[in-house]
Amino acid sequence: MVAAGVLTACQPDEFEDGNGNGLSDPGVTASFTMTPVADRNNTYVFKADENDLIGVQWDKGDGVGFPKGLGKAIDTVFYPDAGTYSISLKAFGRGGISNVTTQSLNVETSDPAAGNLVVGGKMDAGDETKWNFVTYNANAAFTMIDGKLIASGGSGGHVGVYQTIQVEGGKKYKVDMTVTGSGATDTWFEVYVGMAAPVDGQDYKDGGTRLGLNTWAGCGKTAFNGKLSALSCSGTGGGVVTFEQSGTAYLFIRTGGANLGTTGIAIDNVEFRGTK
Repeated sequence: MVAAGVLTACQPDEFEDGNGNGLSDPGVTASFTMTPVADRNNTYVFKADENDLIGVQWDKGDGVGFPKGLGKAIDTVFYPDAGTYSISLKAFGRGGISNVTTQSLNVETSDPAAGNLVVGGKMDAGDETKWNFVTYNANAAFTMIDGKLIASGGSGGHVGVYQTIQVEGGKKYKVDMTVTGSGATDTWFEVYVGMAAPVDGQDYKDGGTRLGLNTWAGCGKTAFNGKLSALSCSGTGGGVVTFEQSGTAYLFIRTGGANLGTTGIAIDNVEFRGTK
């Protein structure tokens, strides 16, 4: 048996395609257990069978897939959101032999402190009904395509989308999402979280820009794909917001400009979570 701390010594690219190098031990399995952690909401210990094991990779069912590097044979994972997750273990044995096993993990309830408060944030079929759409100029439009909400067009077009969220006064929250695009021209993409209700025909600005892409400020001009918090070059606070009092807040996303890019700006995995 190999200790978990030794597993980081090798890199997965040394294992080629998982077929081994002629010195392989085909006995490595990818069996693993998932055990809830007592007194910790939505937290589980994943433990790989360490017999004949020299490395592992975990696909934790969060949409990231298998990482480039190796992980731990015993790992603790927190799932803030309710749902069914497909968990896969890729286990590497001597010589690069690998096997993969997948199990389902059912998380029954969202964590009350860190669970996502956005409804329909994954942009799956039907999620468009959870959002309110605003068109300021019809030269731009939102369309749901293949699990993403895509803003496309240009020529001065301007569209927005928002959702109401109940918040607690004095509590800290963080907004984020995945954005993808081919590169835009003279375009802005802004995220607001405010307490003022949107008014038809008027730009939404309450609370100021929290996160944003802005080609004049230097981001969004070339192809991008990732968390908006990492790509953002406009806004303040890095998406973190607090409110003086409890009540209804409005998560408002709007974009417009000369050319939103050949593939538009795609929005997915919209999150608004409590944080420490």
